[in-house]
Amino acid sequence: MKLLIATDFPPDAPGGGPAVVRQMLKGFSGEIHWWSCRSAKAGSSEFDFKVLSSASFPSGKLQPARRWTHLKAWLTEHIWAPLAARSLQKTIRRVQPDCVWAIPHDWSILPLHAVLSSEKFKMNLHVTLQDYPDVHGHAERWGKERVALMAKLQEELYILADSRDATSLPMLDDLVCRLNVQGAQMLHQGLEAEDFDFLEKSQKSNEKLEMIRIAYAGTILVEEEFTIFAKMLSELRDRGLPLRLEFWGAHSYASCSWYCQDWMGEHGNLPEKQLLAELRTCDWGFIPMSLKDEEPRYNRFSFPTKFITYLAAGLPSISMGHAETSVMKMAAAYDVGCRISDPLFPISDLGEILQDVKAKEKYRYEILRCAREQFDAEKMRKKLWDCFRKNED
Repeated sequence: MKLLIATDFPPDAPGGGPAVVRQMLKGFSGEIHWWSCRSAKAGSSEFDFKVLSSASFPSGKLQPARRWTHLKAWLTEHIWAPLAARSLQKTIRRVQPDCVWAIPHDWSILPLHAVLSSEKFKMNLHVTLQDYPDVHGHAERWGKERVALMAKLQEELYILADSRDATSLPMLDDLVCRLNVQGAQMLHQGLEAEDFDFLEKSQKSNEKLEMIRIAYAGTILVEEEFTIFAKMLSELRDRGLPLRLEFWGAHSYASCSWYCQDWMGEHGNLPEKQLLAELRTCDWGFIPMSLKDEEPRYNRFSFPTKFITYLAAGLPSISMGHAETSVMKMAAAYDVGCRISDPLFPISDLGEILQDVKAKEKYRYEILRCAREQFDAEKMRKKLWDCFRKNED
């Protein structure tokens, strides 16, 4: 069969969303074609699948980032989006896919909706929602009415789809309740067979931790919470606890006010397997979300991929956020580490938790249970591929 992925990002993009898509395509036997709103980088990474063709229609300098955001947003909607829709239509005519896997994210929502909701579109359509568009201050930068329209169009695509899924259990519940449609599954990054094999082996505990290494994988989206945590670690270091905070990702934070090169280190953006190997040398993984409930559409429905990455690495997690956030609910359902929902969390308690030499052994059973029940990659992949082929002759 021929599968066309239509979304915001190219196949080699960094971040959790693209990583999920790459993992779900691992070993796919049909033809894979790709259309996106951003160009792939030269010398794209090697994947566990082959992209037979890749097309894109970047918005370039029209992308509303910092300056003239309302004007650029208007131009993006009224000039770029129709042209991008033509590019997508051209790609569909050329590829003639059996199924389109649409991931309507941010500005890609506009051309995807224009093409895929048309009466002329007769192919099998699978839609995955990874984030709602009305988050991260988009309404303030792009215009409240415009973002509301994007959210409406995203929901219409979800309803029109032949099959669908979403990034978290709370998001699935929200969509079912509001739109009266059923999602196929929670689709997120998962653990492979070799990851389960690793977790099932008993984790060797050290008699003494000479250095407690805390990992952070990905982009920092909640600067305030990260600053709080960095200050907590700094105070613990002043009390004599040997700590290091290690960063992996596409962004550098060395210029941030809280960054201290004496006990923090950056290791760049690594391929998934190499990242996993390096994370397994650490002792804990840190996952921050907002401690406030000012942006519930993101906090309650999006789910950080790093949570699953830490599971696969066998790392107990330090989850920070409001009690109603998706990650805190998952961390409460499965005892996989420490939970911080109060900025005044006692420093001494955190220190006692972090210096537990048997932490990996202590949380291993719940890490494995959570991974088995919620994040089995092979099971998710099979369900997804069944959706792709549901109308195949």
